[in-house]
Amino acid sequence: MAQKAQFGSKIGLIAATVGSAVGLGNVWRFPAEAQANGGAAFLLLYIGCVFLLGIPVMLAEFTLGRGCRSDAVGVFRKLAPRTPWWIVGGIAILASYLILSFYMVVAGWTFEYMWQSITGDLYAPVQGITSISGIENLDTQFSAKMQEYILSSTRPLVMTYVMIALNLAILLMGVRKGIEKMSNILMPVLFLLLLIFAGVACTFPKAVEGLEFFLKPDFSKITPSVIINALGQAFFSLSLGMGILITYSSYFPKDTKLTRTAVTVSLLDLLVAVMMGFIIFPAVESFGLASHKLEGATLVFVTLPEVFAQMGATRLWSILFFLLLMVAALTSTISLAEVSIAFLQDRFKLKRVAACCTVILPLFLLSSICSLSQGELSWLKIAGLNIFDFLDTVATNIMLPLVAIGICVYLGWFSPKDYFYNELTNYGKVESRFYRPIRTIVRYMAPILIAIILLANFF
Repeated sequence: MAQKAQFGSKIGLIAATVGSAVGLGNVWRFPAEAQANGGAAFLLLYIGCVFLLGIPVMLAEFTLGRGCRSDAVGVFRKLAPRTPWWIVGGIAILASYLILSFYMVVAGWTFEYMWQSITGDLYAPVQGITSISGIENLDTQFSAKMQEYILSSTRPLVMTYVMIALNLAILLMGVRKGIEKMSNILMPVLFLLLLIFAGVACTFPKAVEGLEFFLKPDFSKITPSVIINALGQAFFSLSLGMGILITYSSYFPKDTKLTRTAVTVSLLDLLVAVMMGFIIFPAVESFGLASHKLEGATLVFVTLPEVFAQMGATRLWSILFFLLLMVAALTSTISLAEVSIAFLQDRFKLKRVAACCTVILPLFLLSSICSLSQGELSWLKIAGLNIFDFLDTVATNIMLPLVAIGICVYLGWFSPKDYFYNELTNYGKVESRFYRPIRTIVRYMAPILIAIILLANFF
């Protein structure tokens, strides 16, 4: 039997795991959520939810992966043979693959915008708009640019295929030479770019006003919906329920200190979100965009190009930002793909090359359908949603919370006696003062809080 792949160093382990968590959710979802939910009040709630919900659930996934050294289905096959608990892992693998199908399209968008920034085409006038001076014209310019690109039939497909090919090239190199080496290079680049942008943003004319909104809490803004949104952001920003953390932790060395690793990963993931706040809010306040509603793709593909258009060295800042965005997208797609690759290797004993090709090659078709569903195939609806939005809704809003609830219920109530304790403490070699509160959260609080997130998506 082939030896299980393993990360080669502690730095590589942290870089890869942080890379799996840090993604577009931190870069565009967090600022949009912060703006819509009261700024600093939301930030405080979000930080609290990362520690209250995020770290304990992350540890639950870590103990499964590192303890069983298997994929998301295999961990339950080993711990609970001849029981239906493996379905929890199966849902995680399916969800991660569905997310990968449309996420690869978004990754292609980031590459397109970086390329257009390099060539200068991003700031070329769109037909019918004679000038891009002034906020209203800028908004029209970049909204039209985004609409024109996404609705195109060929260009998004080409860029999606480039990102699929890049993923395949990295994944074929394996865990150490591919995923770990890529993470060791790209994660420092991402943090360096964030630091540069945060430093520049703090020199903007109204940076103080922007940072005040982000850092000075108004507790009157806290409502039940804001609390639920903070819970949801903490849950999604850490990649919980996707099988990623189970898969990556199966590559951890046996002596890895899981609690320290979970705290480190969560703090770095949190740092990315906070640094994005330091970039976005001074920018929108200083360039007259504070009244704009920051929404997902619009934030990074419309609002921020508006900001760069009003700054000196426009193309430089635009290139660097979309490079940052592409790095975040790439580390996310790599980790999503690895969930299914590990499953095929562990369950069906496929060699690395065969597993990678089996997972990646169908994306040329599946991601094409997701891309075209924004344009030529927009008439094809499921439950009133196009294919892209339907997969997003089902996978992220329904399947991921169900997986996380299943993991918490299993580890809290049905796992072998002392399994959770032994894995968290490395069989008594690591101090266990946090074990009891973590176990209490996993058994009682986390399932209830995640169920609230799940139900909030429908009500």
